[in-house]
Amino acid sequence: MYKLAFFVPPSHVEEVKRAVFAAGGGRIGAYDHCAWQVLGQGQFRPNDGSQPFLGQTGVVEQVVEWKVELVVADELIQAVVMALKESHPYETPAYEVWPLSDF
Repeated sequence: MYKLAFFVPPSHVEEVKRAVFAAGGGRIGAYDHCAWQVLGQGQFRPNDGSQPFLGQTGVVEQVVEWKVELVVADELIQAVVMALKESHPYETPAYEVWPLSDF
C-alpha cells in the first residue's frame, strides 16, 4: 500500500477527493472514502512562464489549503495520482506518495 497526501484549496477539496476515491483511493478493509484532512496555510511564488490558479507572477502568495491523506493499493497508485492531477485546479499540484509496510 501507499499513503498519498495532497494539498488543495477549499474551493476544490471535495471535487478532488471524489476523483481520487472514484479511482480507488481511500479503501481500508470493508470501508471506502477513508481520508484524513486538516486545514493549513500554503505558500508559493509563481515564476515567469507559470499560469497560476491563484496569485501573481513574482509575488509570494499565502493561501488556505487542505492537506488530505489517504491510503492507496499498490496496483491503483498510478491511476489515483492521475485522477488527482486531472481534477486539481493548480497547474502543478503538490502531493506526496510514500510506500507503507504491512507488519
